[in-house]
Amino acid sequence: MGAEHDAAGVRIELTRGDIAAQPDIDAVVNAANAQLLPGGGVAGALHRAAGPELAAACRPHAPIRPGECVITEGFALPSQYVIHCLGPVYGIDEPAAGLLADCYRNALLLADRQGLASIAFPAVSAGSFGYPAREAADVALATVITTAPRLASVRRVRFVLFGEESLLVHEQALAAATG
Repeated sequence: MGAEHDAAGVRIELTRGDIAAQPDIDAVVNAANAQLLPGGGVAGALHRAAGPELAAACRPHAPIRPGECVITEGFALPSQYVIHCLGPVYGIDEPAAGLLADCYRNALLLADRQGLASIAFPAVSAGSFGYPAREAADVALATVITTAPRLASVRRVRFVLFGEESLLVHEQALAAATG
């Protein structure tokens, strides 16, 4: 486990790991594509782990727009739900920071409306969507911290990051947002 912080009664955790293997988390967030199809990166990992039922459950919800989120069952995943969020493609979807913040905020509020206690995020848009890692982390952490006071049921937000560099960038962003 990396850094932790408490924001308005919500514990924010940063860790390196596999987003598809979070048995103690109610919902994991899929860094989805607009059609909610299996793909590479986080979407591919979650769809492979969840099984073909996930793609079938996604079909009626597609397409979604940047910043939008939808929820499905988790099927074979250890988490009960998947919240599919479309982050912005950096340099194309504008305003990028606003759309990325919408993604995190909308996922948190959707989890809260479902009465969930915990949610895990990957680094949305920081992979194939080209968002610079530090800027994406700054937006993500600031949004979680400012949204925390509005949450009634969500008490734990975990960032599950793929590599050591991503973890370090998020630790720096958390320190900047809370320092």
